[in-house]
Amino acid sequence: MQHWLLKTEPDTFSLADLEKRPGQTEPWNGVRNYQARNFLRAMQVGDQVLIYHSSCEVPGVAGVAEVVGAARADETQFDPKSEFFDPGAKRENPRWSLVDVRFVATFPKFVSLTDMRAQPALKGMRLLSPGNRLSVMPISPAEFRKIRALGGLK
Repeated sequence: MQHWLLKTEPDTFSLADLEKRPGQTEPWNGVRNYQARNFLRAMQVGDQVLIYHSSCEVPGVAGVAEVVGAARADETQFDPKSEFFDPGAKRENPRWSLVDVRFVATFPKFVSLTDMRAQPALKGMRLLSPGNRLSVMPISPAEFRKIRALGGLK
């Protein structure tokens, strides 16, 4: 099993929104960065995911989700009405991918970016590196466990 962090803007889609979905699942679509796309393609069913709220007053990790559907073509790339439409994408060789995620838990304590930066155990975390803007990134099992613990989950 691998561990990941997915960023989302809570005004657009939050962990609470995922929890309210029928079956508590959602296709994680709209990713339009090649490195982030490659990380999506590396995800496997059963991988654990931290859901990070970004571009908000207090950015940080709200809780946990799980990959329940392997990478497949993101259909929004083919829809001219979608904000994620890509006129260069071809059905025979899709440019963009998505995975399906399922809600697992909301942290009893939101883990802010400030909280994470204060942890020596998270010093090397990709998210905390200067200039890192990826919306999808791998995290180590130790980073995953530390953030879960900070959030109040064992």
